[in-house]
Amino acid sequence: MYILLISCLIIVVLYLFNKREESQIFEQETPISRGETSELRAVFELRKEGINPKAIFHNLYIRKRNGEYTQVDIAVATRVGILVFEVKDYSGWIFGNEHQRYWTQVLAYGKEKNHFYNPIKQNLGHIRTIRQRLRNNPDIPIYSIIVFYGECTLKNITCKDDNTFIIYSHSIREVVSQILKRPDANFGDKHEIMNLFTESVQNGNNPQITSSQVDTASYYNNQNIY
Repeated sequence: MYILLISCLIIVVLYLFNKREESQIFEQETPISRGETSELRAVFELRKEGINPKAIFHNLYIRKRNGEYTQVDIAVATRVGILVFEVKDYSGWIFGNEHQRYWTQVLAYGKEKNHFYNPIKQNLGHIRTIRQRLRNNPDIPIYSIIVFYGECTLKNITCKDDNTFIIYSHSIREVVSQILKRPDANFGDKHEIMNLFTESVQNGNNPQITSSQVDTASYYNNQNIY
């Protein structure tokens, strides 16, 4: 009986310790009010993989050439290049490929279908904006990582690009570890990268910027998909 009670106490203590550690990590990266829970958990996985917290930028608003802003969930600066994460949280079955403009979410055994903008194209848009802002790093590799949280199943999802990864959340550390085994990147100006990402995180503190980006995203999401 005593052994059981001690075991339960140890489990509770370890759980509380892990939750405290997780909360501290989130606070180091970005205010807890910034971003979705799934995005914060992705940041936590990156930290567990050993990524330097100073290299992880979460909830960025990057200015585009036309003066609008694109919102990036997570960007990570590494010695092999930049990792750009698009984090999704869905249930049901997910169908799509790199060429389709919209993907399909199927619920209730096929009785309900919803459409959402192709996350591969969405993240390529983010990467395009990043490249445009990094004039002194024209050859820097940028990896696109689409992460799905929630009780979803990816069905017939295809993408032939070697620098694009479509994964479940439990594979984040494995995929990042694989990418980090690639050759070191040829940086032109590392300060340019860090300055861009730092500025873009700070943009998220400006209500005018965040509201304008939400309005733009809403416009594109509500376009006729047929």
